[in-house]
Amino acid sequence: MLSREENELLTRTEPGTPMGNAMRRYWIPALLAWELPEADCPPVRVKLLGEDLVAFRDTNGHVGLLDEFCPHRRASLFFGRNEECGLRCVYHGWKFDTTGRCVDMMNEPDELQFKHKVRITSYPTTELGGVVWAYMGPAELRPPLPRFAWAEAPATHRNVSKVIQESNWLQGVEGGIDTSHAPILHRAISNTTSRHGFKPSHPFVNSKASRIVVDLTDYGYHYAGIRPYEGTDVYVRTYHFIMPFHQIRPSRTSGGVPSVAGHIWVPMDDENTMVYNWEFSDEPLTDEDRLERRLGNGPLDVDQRTFRSKRSRQNNYLLDRQVQKTETFTGIEGVNTQDRAVQEGMGPIVDRSKEHLGPADKAIIQARRLLLQAVKTVADGGTPRGVDPTYYTLRAAEGVVASDADWRKILTPEISEREILQTV
Repeated sequence: MLSREENELLTRTEPGTPMGNAMRRYWIPALLAWELPEADCPPVRVKLLGEDLVAFRDTNGHVGLLDEFCPHRRASLFFGRNEECGLRCVYHGWKFDTTGRCVDMMNEPDELQFKHKVRITSYPTTELGGVVWAYMGPAELRPPLPRFAWAEAPATHRNVSKVIQESNWLQGVEGGIDTSHAPILHRAISNTTSRHGFKPSHPFVNSKASRIVVDLTDYGYHYAGIRPYEGTDVYVRTYHFIMPFHQIRPSRTSGGVPSVAGHIWVPMDDENTMVYNWEFSDEPLTDEDRLERRLGNGPLDVDQRTFRSKRSRQNNYLLDRQVQKTETFTGIEGVNTQDRAVQEGMGPIVDRSKEHLGPADKAIIQARRLLLQAVKTVADGGTPRGVDPTYYTLRAAEGVVASDADWRKILTPEISEREILQTV
Protein backbone atom coordinates (compact mmCIF):
# COMPACT_ATOMS: atom_id res chain seq x y z
CA MET A 1 0.00 0.00 0.00
CA LEU A 2 0.94 3.64 -0.36
CA SER A 3 0.24 6.43 2.09
CA ARG A 4 -2.28 8.98 0.89
CA GLU A 5 0.55 11.49 0.56
CA GLU A 6 2.58 9.11 -1.64
CA ASN A 7 -0.51 8.33 -3.69
CA GLU A 8 -1.05 12.03 -4.33
CA LEU A 9 2.62 12.42 -5.24
CA LEU A 10 2.53 9.70 -7.92
CA THR A 11 -0.87 10.36 -9.46
CA ARG A 12 -0.71 14.14 -9.96
CA THR A 13 1.08 15.15 -13.17
CA GLU A 14 -0.12 18.66 -13.96
CA PRO A 15 2.36 21.55 -14.35
CA GLY A 16 4.43 22.18 -11.23
CA THR A 17 3.69 18.85 -9.54
CA PRO A 18 6.65 16.64 -8.56
CA MET A 19 5.49 13.70 -10.71
CA GLY A 20 4.65 16.09 -13.52
CA ASN A 21 8.17 17.50 -13.37
CA ALA A 22 9.63 13.98 -13.48
CA MET A 23 7.43 12.86 -16.38
CA ARG A 24 8.40 15.91 -18.40
CA ARG A 25 11.97 14.58 -18.54
CA TYR A 26 10.89 11.84 -21.00
CA TRP A 27 9.59 11.81 -24.57
CA ILE A 28 5.79 11.52 -24.39
CA PRO A 29 3.42 10.26 -27.12
CA ALA A 30 1.23 13.21 -28.11
CA LEU A 31 -0.87 11.84 -30.99
CA LEU A 32 -0.82 9.36 -33.85
CA ALA A 33 0.96 10.62 -36.95
CA TRP A 34 -2.04 9.87 -39.18
CA GLU A 35 -4.08 12.43 -37.24
CA LEU A 36 -2.03 15.05 -39.13
CA PRO A 37 -2.15 13.37 -42.56
CA GLU A 38 -0.62 16.08 -44.75
CA ALA A 39 0.97 19.52 -44.82
CA ASP A 40 -1.38 22.37 -43.86
CA CYS A 41 -4.08 19.93 -42.72
CA PRO A 42 -6.52 20.91 -39.93
CA PRO A 43 -4.95 21.23 -36.46
CA VAL A 44 -5.77 18.76 -33.68
CA ARG A 45 -6.44 19.34 -29.99
CA VAL A 46 -4.06 17.49 -27.65
CA LYS A 47 -4.27 17.16 -23.88
CA LEU A 48 -1.02 16.22 -22.12
CA LEU A 49 -0.17 16.32 -18.42
CA GLY A 50 -3.02 18.73 -17.75
CA GLU A 51 -2.03 21.13 -20.54
CA ASP A 52 -4.39 22.11 -23.37
CA LEU A 53 -2.35 22.04 -26.58
CA VAL A 54 -2.88 22.08 -30.34
CA ALA A 55 -0.84 20.17 -32.92
CA PHE A 56 -0.43 21.08 -36.59
CA ARG A 57 1.68 20.01 -39.56
CA ASP A 58 3.08 23.03 -41.39
CA THR A 59 3.67 23.58 -45.10
CA ASN A 60 7.07 21.86 -44.91
CA GLY A 61 5.66 18.84 -43.07
CA HIS A 62 7.06 19.78 -39.65
CA VAL A 63 4.82 19.18 -36.62
CA GLY A 64 4.25 21.96 -34.13
CA LEU A 65 2.77 21.48 -30.66
CA LEU A 66 1.63 24.76 -29.14
CA ASP A 67 -0.38 26.08 -26.22
CA GLU A 68 -3.96 25.92 -27.50
CA PHE A 69 -4.69 29.52 -26.54
CA CYS A 70 -3.40 32.53 -28.44
CA PRO A 71 -1.36 34.84 -26.17
CA HIS A 72 -3.19 37.89 -27.57
CA ARG A 73 -6.75 37.42 -26.28
CA ARG A 74 -6.70 33.66 -25.47
CA ALA A 75 -8.78 32.50 -28.42
CA SER A 76 -8.40 28.80 -29.25
CA LEU A 77 -5.90 28.07 -32.00
CA PHE A 78 -7.85 24.89 -32.79
CA PHE A 79 -9.95 27.16 -35.01
CA GLY A 80 -6.79 28.53 -36.60
CA ARG A 81 -5.82 28.65 -40.28
CA ASN A 82 -2.91 26.31 -41.00
CA GLU A 83 -1.18 28.15 -43.85
CA GLU A 84 2.21 29.20 -45.19
CA CYS A 85 4.35 27.61 -42.48
CA GLY A 86 2.31 28.73 -39.51
CA LEU A 87 -0.92 28.53 -37.55
CA ARG A 88 -2.91 31.76 -37.72
CA CYS A 89 -5.47 32.69 -35.07
CA VAL A 90 -8.79 33.47 -36.74
CA TYR A 91 -9.69 36.10 -34.11
CA HIS A 92 -7.11 38.80 -34.89
CA GLY A 93 -4.73 37.05 -37.27
CA TRP A 94 -1.69 36.50 -35.07
CA LYS A 95 0.37 33.71 -36.60
CA PHE A 96 2.84 31.28 -34.98
CA ASP A 97 5.40 28.90 -36.44
CA THR A 98 6.18 25.43 -35.08
CA THR A 99 8.72 26.85 -32.62
CA GLY A 100 6.11 29.15 -31.05
CA ARG A 101 7.52 32.32 -32.59
CA CYS A 102 4.98 34.96 -33.59
CA VAL A 103 5.62 35.73 -37.27
CA ASP A 104 2.73 38.04 -38.16
CA MET A 105 0.08 40.31 -36.59
CA MET A 106 -2.72 41.06 -39.07
CA ASN A 107 -4.47 43.54 -36.76
CA GLU A 108 -1.40 45.76 -36.27
CA PRO A 109 0.13 48.16 -38.85
CA ASP A 110 3.56 47.04 -40.07
CA GLU A 111 5.32 49.87 -38.27
CA LEU A 112 3.62 49.04 -34.94
CA GLN A 113 3.96 45.28 -34.90
CA PHE A 114 5.78 43.79 -31.91
CA LYS A 115 5.78 40.19 -33.11
CA HIS A 116 9.47 39.78 -32.23
CA LYS A 117 8.51 40.16 -28.57
CA VAL A 118 5.82 37.46 -28.54
CA ARG A 119 6.20 33.71 -28.21
CA ILE A 120 3.72 30.99 -27.37
CA THR A 121 4.56 27.86 -25.41
CA SER A 122 5.86 25.28 -27.88
CA TYR A 123 7.21 21.78 -27.34
CA PRO A 124 9.72 19.95 -29.57
CA THR A 125 8.32 16.95 -31.45
CA THR A 126 9.64 13.95 -33.33
CA GLU A 127 7.91 11.25 -35.39
CA LEU A 128 8.78 7.64 -34.71
CA GLY A 129 6.77 4.46 -35.19
CA GLY A 130 3.70 6.25 -36.48
CA VAL A 131 3.55 8.39 -33.34
CA VAL A 132 4.26 12.08 -32.79
CA TRP A 133 6.26 12.37 -29.56
CA ALA A 134 6.70 15.54 -27.52
CA TYR A 135 9.34 16.63 -25.05
CA MET A 136 7.93 18.98 -22.41
CA GLY A 137 10.91 19.37 -20.10
CA PRO A 138 13.89 21.73 -19.85
CA ALA A 139 15.48 22.26 -23.26
CA GLU A 140 19.00 21.61 -22.03
CA LEU A 141 17.97 18.21 -20.60
CA ARG A 142 16.27 16.79 -23.69
CA PRO A 143 16.94 13.01 -23.77
CA PRO A 144 17.87 10.85 -26.78
CA LEU A 145 15.01 9.97 -29.13
CA PRO A 146 12.64 7.15 -28.05
CA ARG A 147 13.84 4.60 -30.59
CA PHE A 148 12.04 1.55 -29.22
CA ALA A 149 12.39 -1.59 -31.30
CA TRP A 150 8.70 -1.42 -32.26
CA ALA A 151 9.07 2.22 -33.34
CA GLU A 152 11.95 1.29 -35.66
CA ALA A 153 10.06 -1.59 -37.29
CA PRO A 154 8.74 -1.10 -40.86
CA ALA A 155 5.16 0.17 -41.03
CA THR A 156 4.15 -3.14 -42.64
CA HIS A 157 5.31 -5.02 -39.54
CA ARG A 158 3.80 -2.83 -36.79
CA ASN A 159 0.47 -1.46 -35.66
CA VAL A 160 -0.29 1.37 -33.25
CA SER A 161 -3.69 2.45 -31.92
CA LYS A 162 -4.97 4.51 -29.03
CA VAL A 163 -7.98 4.74 -26.74
CA ILE A 164 -9.03 7.05 -23.91
CA GLN A 165 -9.27 5.48 -20.46
CA GLU A 166 -11.29 7.38 -17.86
CA SER A 167 -8.97 6.93 -14.90
CA ASN A 168 -5.62 8.05 -13.59
CA TRP A 169 -2.56 6.94 -15.56
CA LEU A 170 -1.11 4.88 -12.71
CA GLN A 171 -4.12 2.55 -12.63
CA GLY A 172 -3.35 1.67 -16.24
CA VAL A 173 0.36 1.13 -15.65
CA GLU A 174 -0.23 -1.06 -12.61
CA GLY A 175 -2.75 -3.17 -14.53
CA GLY A 176 -0.28 -3.60 -17.38
CA ILE A 177 2.57 -4.78 -15.17
CA ASP A 178 0.39 -7.13 -13.12
CA THR A 179 0.91 -10.56 -14.65
CA SER A 180 -1.08 -12.41 -11.99
CA HIS A 181 -4.44 -11.00 -13.12
CA ALA A 182 -4.09 -11.96 -16.78
CA PRO A 183 -5.08 -15.66 -16.65
CA ILE A 184 -7.98 -14.76 -14.36
CA LEU A 185 -9.56 -11.58 -15.72
CA HIS A 186 -8.81 -12.55 -19.34
CA ARG A 187 -9.79 -16.22 -18.99
CA ALA A 188 -12.08 -18.05 -21.36
CA ILE A 189 -13.81 -20.79 -19.40
CA SER A 190 -14.42 -22.99 -22.43
CA ASN A 191 -11.96 -24.39 -24.95
CA THR A 192 -14.68 -24.32 -27.61
CA THR A 193 -15.78 -20.71 -27.29
CA SER A 194 -15.07 -18.39 -30.19
CA ARG A 195 -14.66 -15.48 -27.79
CA HIS A 196 -11.24 -14.10 -27.04
CA GLY A 197 -9.28 -14.98 -23.92
CA PHE A 198 -6.80 -17.46 -22.51
CA LYS A 199 -8.49 -20.83 -22.88
CA PRO A 200 -8.24 -23.56 -20.21
CA SER A 201 -5.72 -25.47 -22.34
CA HIS A 202 -3.30 -22.51 -22.52
CA PRO A 203 -0.21 -22.83 -20.28
CA PHE A 204 -1.08 -19.46 -18.75
CA VAL A 205 -4.28 -20.99 -17.33
CA ASN A 206 -3.30 -24.66 -17.19
CA SER A 207 -0.65 -24.08 -14.54
CA LYS A 208 -0.42 -22.96 -10.94
CA ALA A 209 -0.12 -19.44 -9.57
CA SER A 210 3.10 -17.69 -10.51
CA ARG A 211 6.20 -16.76 -8.61
CA ILE A 212 7.26 -13.24 -9.55
CA VAL A 213 10.91 -12.42 -10.26
CA VAL A 214 11.91 -8.79 -10.82
CA ASP A 215 15.30 -7.79 -12.26
CA LEU A 216 15.97 -4.10 -11.59
CA THR A 217 17.73 -2.39 -14.50
CA ASP A 218 18.80 1.09 -15.50
CA TYR A 219 15.59 1.60 -17.53
CA GLY A 220 13.14 0.22 -14.95
CA TYR A 221 12.90 -3.53 -14.69
CA HIS A 222 12.53 -6.85 -16.45
CA TYR A 223 10.24 -9.30 -14.74
CA ALA A 224 8.73 -12.71 -15.14
CA GLY A 225 5.88 -14.80 -13.85
CA ILE A 226 7.16 -18.36 -13.35
CA ARG A 227 4.44 -21.01 -13.05
CA PRO A 228 4.82 -24.73 -12.25
CA TYR A 229 3.58 -26.59 -15.29
CA GLU A 230 3.76 -30.25 -16.32
CA GLY A 231 6.26 -32.54 -14.61
CA THR A 232 9.38 -30.55 -13.83
CA ASP A 233 8.72 -27.87 -16.43
CA VAL A 234 7.71 -24.27 -15.78
CA TYR A 235 5.80 -21.78 -17.91
CA VAL A 236 7.60 -18.43 -17.97
CA ARG A 237 6.10 -15.20 -19.25
CA THR A 238 8.38 -12.15 -19.30
CA TYR A 239 7.69 -8.42 -19.39
CA HIS A 240 9.53 -5.11 -19.25
CA PHE A 241 8.55 -1.96 -17.37
CA ILE A 242 10.32 1.05 -18.88
CA MET A 243 10.06 4.25 -16.91
CA PRO A 244 7.75 5.96 -16.49
CA PHE A 245 4.76 4.41 -18.34
CA HIS A 246 5.82 1.77 -20.90
CA GLN A 247 5.07 -1.96 -20.86
CA ILE A 248 6.49 -4.60 -23.23
CA ARG A 249 4.98 -8.09 -23.27
CA PRO A 250 4.93 -11.20 -25.47
CA SER A 251 2.02 -11.68 -27.84
CA ARG A 252 0.87 -13.45 -30.99
CA THR A 253 -0.69 -12.14 -34.18
CA SER A 254 -4.17 -13.19 -35.25
CA GLY A 255 -2.48 -15.93 -37.30
CA GLY A 256 -0.56 -17.26 -34.29
CA VAL A 257 2.85 -15.80 -35.21
CA PRO A 258 4.93 -14.77 -32.16
CA SER A 259 5.07 -11.00 -31.78
CA VAL A 260 5.93 -8.35 -29.23
CA ALA A 261 3.34 -5.89 -27.96
CA GLY A 262 2.81 -3.32 -25.29
CA HIS A 263 1.09 -0.22 -24.02
CA ILE A 264 1.97 3.35 -23.08
CA TRP A 265 -0.25 5.07 -20.51
CA VAL A 266 -0.02 8.83 -21.10
CA PRO A 267 -1.73 11.18 -18.63
CA MET A 268 -4.06 13.61 -20.37
CA ASP A 269 -4.92 14.99 -16.94
CA ASP A 270 -5.16 13.40 -13.51
CA GLU A 271 -8.41 11.55 -14.29
CA ASN A 272 -8.03 10.65 -17.97
CA THR A 273 -5.36 8.63 -19.77
CA MET A 274 -4.53 8.13 -23.44
CA VAL A 275 -3.52 4.51 -23.84
CA TYR A 276 -1.30 3.75 -26.85
CA ASN A 277 -1.33 0.10 -27.95
CA TRP A 278 1.38 -1.27 -30.23
CA GLU A 279 2.44 -4.59 -31.73
CA PHE A 280 5.21 -5.62 -34.08
CA SER A 281 6.34 -8.86 -35.61
CA ASP A 282 9.17 -10.19 -37.74
CA GLU A 283 6.48 -10.94 -40.33
CA PRO A 284 4.11 -8.40 -41.92
CA LEU A 285 0.91 -7.76 -40.00
CA THR A 286 -2.42 -8.44 -41.67
CA ASP A 287 -5.58 -6.36 -41.91
CA GLU A 288 -7.07 -8.66 -39.27
CA ASP A 289 -4.17 -7.92 -36.93
CA ARG A 290 -4.86 -4.19 -37.30
CA LEU A 291 -8.50 -4.62 -36.28
CA GLU A 292 -7.34 -5.73 -32.80
CA ARG A 293 -10.57 -7.68 -32.24
CA ARG A 294 -9.01 -9.70 -29.43
CA LEU A 295 -8.04 -6.59 -27.49
CA GLY A 296 -10.91 -4.22 -28.22
CA ASN A 297 -8.64 -1.35 -29.27
CA GLY A 298 -9.16 -1.19 -33.03
CA PRO A 299 -11.49 0.72 -35.37
CA LEU A 300 -14.38 -1.71 -34.82
CA ASP A 301 -14.33 -1.02 -31.08
CA VAL A 302 -13.02 2.54 -30.71
CA ASP A 303 -14.39 5.68 -32.41
CA GLN A 304 -11.47 6.90 -34.53
CA ARG A 305 -12.54 10.54 -34.24
CA THR A 306 -12.85 10.74 -30.45
CA PHE A 307 -10.84 7.65 -29.43
CA ARG A 308 -13.62 6.71 -27.02
CA SER A 309 -14.37 3.01 -26.63
CA LYS A 310 -17.80 1.88 -27.77
CA ARG A 311 -17.89 -0.31 -24.64
CA SER A 312 -17.78 2.08 -21.71
CA ARG A 313 -18.87 2.68 -18.15
CA GLN A 314 -22.05 4.29 -19.49
CA ASN A 315 -23.24 1.00 -21.05
CA ASN A 316 -21.51 -1.31 -18.53
CA TYR A 317 -19.01 -2.32 -21.22
CA LEU A 318 -21.84 -4.34 -22.84
CA LEU A 319 -21.31 -7.01 -20.20
CA ASP A 320 -23.27 -10.17 -21.04
CA ARG A 321 -24.08 -12.18 -17.89
CA GLN A 322 -24.92 -15.31 -19.88
CA VAL A 323 -21.53 -15.18 -21.60
CA GLN A 324 -19.99 -14.71 -18.15
CA LYS A 325 -21.68 -17.90 -16.95
CA THR A 326 -20.73 -20.06 -19.91
CA GLU A 327 -17.84 -18.64 -21.97
CA THR A 328 -15.58 -16.00 -20.40
CA PHE A 329 -14.66 -14.99 -16.87
CA THR A 330 -16.04 -11.44 -17.22
CA GLY A 331 -18.68 -11.54 -19.96
CA ILE A 332 -16.98 -8.46 -21.46
CA GLU A 333 -15.60 -8.67 -24.99
CA GLY A 334 -12.00 -7.56 -25.57
CA VAL A 335 -8.98 -8.21 -23.38
CA ASN A 336 -8.10 -4.55 -22.94
CA THR A 337 -11.77 -3.59 -22.62
CA GLN A 338 -11.77 -5.86 -19.57
CA ASP A 339 -8.73 -4.00 -18.25
CA ARG A 340 -10.41 -0.64 -18.72
CA ALA A 341 -13.60 -1.85 -17.05
CA VAL A 342 -11.73 -2.94 -13.92
CA GLN A 343 -9.41 0.07 -13.78
CA GLU A 344 -12.12 2.66 -14.47
CA GLY A 345 -14.33 0.87 -11.95
CA MET A 346 -11.82 1.73 -9.21
CA GLY A 347 -12.77 5.40 -9.59
CA PRO A 348 -10.82 8.29 -11.13
CA ILE A 349 -7.91 7.95 -8.66
CA VAL A 350 -7.84 4.84 -6.51
CA ASP A 351 -7.05 5.21 -2.80
CA ARG A 352 -4.01 2.93 -2.47
CA SER A 353 -3.87 3.42 1.29
CA LYS A 354 -6.76 0.91 1.53
CA GLU A 355 -5.02 -1.92 -0.37
CA HIS A 356 -3.77 -5.26 0.91
CA LEU A 357 -0.86 -6.34 -1.29
CA GLY A 358 0.79 -9.75 -1.40
CA PRO A 359 3.76 -11.52 -3.04
CA ALA A 360 1.93 -11.56 -6.39
CA ASP A 361 2.09 -7.75 -6.36
CA LYS A 362 5.88 -7.57 -6.28
CA ALA A 363 6.14 -5.90 -9.70
CA ILE A 364 3.63 -3.22 -8.71
CA ILE A 365 5.44 -2.51 -5.45
CA GLN A 366 8.75 -2.15 -7.29
CA ALA A 367 7.24 0.18 -9.91
CA ARG A 368 5.94 2.48 -7.20
CA ARG A 369 9.35 2.54 -5.56
CA LEU A 370 11.03 3.44 -8.84
CA LEU A 371 8.52 6.19 -9.56
CA LEU A 372 8.93 7.68 -6.08
CA GLN A 373 12.69 7.50 -6.58
CA ALA A 374 12.36 9.29 -9.93
CA VAL A 375 10.35 12.09 -8.35
CA LYS A 376 13.04 12.57 -5.70
CA THR A 377 15.88 12.35 -8.23
CA VAL A 378 14.38 15.05 -10.43
CA ALA A 379 13.59 17.25 -7.42
CA ASP A 380 17.24 16.94 -6.40
CA GLY A 381 18.44 17.96 -9.87
CA GLY A 382 19.39 14.48 -11.09
CA THR A 383 18.55 12.32 -14.10
CA PRO A 384 15.74 9.79 -13.56
CA ARG A 385 16.01 6.14 -14.50
CA GLY A 386 14.97 5.28 -18.06
CA VAL A 387 16.07 8.50 -19.76
CA ASP A 388 19.19 6.93 -21.29
CA PRO A 389 18.48 4.84 -24.42
CA THR A 390 19.39 1.40 -23.08
CA TYR A 391 15.88 0.06 -23.83
CA TYR A 392 16.14 0.26 -27.64
CA THR A 393 16.50 -3.47 -28.37
CA LEU A 394 14.20 -4.89 -25.69
CA ARG A 395 11.69 -7.61 -26.49
CA ALA A 396 9.65 -9.97 -24.35
CA ALA A 397 8.89 -13.68 -24.69
CA GLU A 398 7.10 -16.63 -23.12
CA GLY A 399 7.65 -20.37 -23.16
CA VAL A 400 7.79 -23.67 -21.33
CA VAL A 401 11.27 -24.56 -20.08
CA ALA A 402 12.80 -27.02 -17.64
CA SER A 403 12.64 -25.76 -14.07
CA ASP A 404 16.43 -25.89 -13.74
CA ALA A 405 17.07 -24.12 -17.08
CA ASP A 406 18.39 -20.58 -17.42
CA TRP A 407 15.09 -19.07 -18.59
CA ARG A 408 16.60 -15.62 -19.06
CA LYS A 409 19.19 -16.94 -21.50
CA ILE A 410 16.58 -18.95 -23.38
CA LEU A 411 13.73 -16.41 -23.56
CA THR A 412 15.34 -12.98 -23.16
CA PRO A 413 19.03 -13.27 -24.02
CA GLU A 414 19.38 -9.47 -24.18
CA ILE A 415 18.69 -9.42 -20.43
CA SER A 416 21.06 -12.25 -19.56
CA GLU A 417 23.83 -10.31 -21.29
CA ARG A 418 23.26 -6.95 -19.58
CA GLU A 419 23.84 -5.71 -16.08
CA ILE A 420 21.02 -6.52 -13.66
CA LEU A 421 21.25 -4.09 -10.77
CA GLN A 422 19.30 -6.31 -8.37
CA THR A 423 16.94 -9.27 -8.50
CA VAL A 424 14.03 -9.28 -6.08
